[in-house]
Amino acid sequence: MKRIAVIGGGITGITTAYTLAKRGLDVTVYEKHRYAAMETSFANGGQLSASNAEVWNNWQTVAKGIKWMFRNDAPLLVNPKPSWHKLSWFAEFVAAMPQYEKNTTETARLAIAARDFLFEWAREEGIDFDLKKQGILHIYRDKTGFDHAANVSKLLAAGGLERHAVSPEEMRAIEPTLAGTYYGGFFTESDSTGDIHKFTNGLAEAILRLGVKTCYGHTVTELSADQSNAWVTSFDGEQQTRETYDGVVICAGVGSRELAAKLGDRVNIYPVKGYSITVELDDEVSQNSAPTVSLLDDATKLVTSRLGDTRFRVAGTAEFNGYNRNIRDDRIRPLTRWVEQCFPGVCTRRVVPWAGLRPMLPNMMPRVGPGNLPTVFYNTGHGHLGWTLSAITAEMLADTVATASAGHTVSATR
Repeated sequence: MKRIAVIGGGITGITTAYTLAKRGLDVTVYEKHRYAAMETSFANGGQLSASNAEVWNNWQTVAKGIKWMFRNDAPLLVNPKPSWHKLSWFAEFVAAMPQYEKNTTETARLAIAARDFLFEWAREEGIDFDLKKQGILHIYRDKTGFDHAANVSKLLAAGGLERHAVSPEEMRAIEPTLAGTYYGGFFTESDSTGDIHKFTNGLAEAILRLGVKTCYGHTVTELSADQSNAWVTSFDGEQQTRETYDGVVICAGVGSRELAAKLGDRVNIYPVKGYSITVELDDEVSQNSAPTVSLLDDATKLVTSRLGDTRFRVAGTAEFNGYNRNIRDDRIRPLTRWVEQCFPGVCTRRVVPWAGLRPMLPNMMPRVGPGNLPTVFYNTGHGHLGWTLSAITAEMLADTVATASAGHTVSATR
């Protein structure tokens, strides 16, 4: 049996471990936190959204970044302090603009393919993660945004996604609690929402039943590989251990760039910070005033999810500020204000703020597959769609590893 180490215990690492174990491989997961899903997979927007598959590589995004650079509450905020990492990332971001249409369509295709796997795993393993299959409504306040969305819909349709334009009256019928004046919207009935943290932890329990070894509280301090083996050195706070494996899969989110460099690969991930608030719906009025249909507000770049009866998640914004994990009040306040404006009946007295670093590659596409060495693999760089794409990229990665295993006369079965 082939021994595989998976570095990272977020949604990508846990789904990867699951798919590898289902194929009969001997898997060990390394995660620096004491539990799974404690960083970017802790409190994201909750959307499983093929309708949000549009990549950001266009001049509109660049113009907005420049325009908003000195507005602390801007939906897209770029710290102007230069660094080689940031400059190289933005240069590659611009270079990827010719692939904008192709990558948007491909991302939609992957997102659709991911759904069936994720729902099937939840059924098989009995995972309750506050799943709501009530669609996602994109809302637009002006004609410019609406017209751009109409063009994006054509790219999504090429990837197999059906979504349709709706009038302000139809928007109110879809989500009666939404206040404000809108030009129009687009509704994707096939999209859904769920709690990423609950799902990841449910699957983390499932991989134990499949025989996966989990090394929680283990920081990977050294990593190396050659043509035949990979070596992982980890520290658990008391002692350092070194293990030998037949292969290693990097699923370490924003830590993947540094680990890849140790293995001779360049994976130019930049940490793009996103914020969320979880509004605790403590009273009946708030519960009735909060939306049940998931929303995406294009102007503010905010998304929402209703997680059960008593939680309302609002998340979004993008901040290019290095590996800074601070939760900034001036970035949280716009989210709370948005709730108060769009859903005035919701009490925002009890709000839990959070921030996480999205691992983004310049072309907005995940890195899934082998590295330069035959013993090294990657499943990382999912950006704002890690939750949405996790199941399909895990399947793709496991197929790649299993094929490599078979090539070394190792039997690997589903």
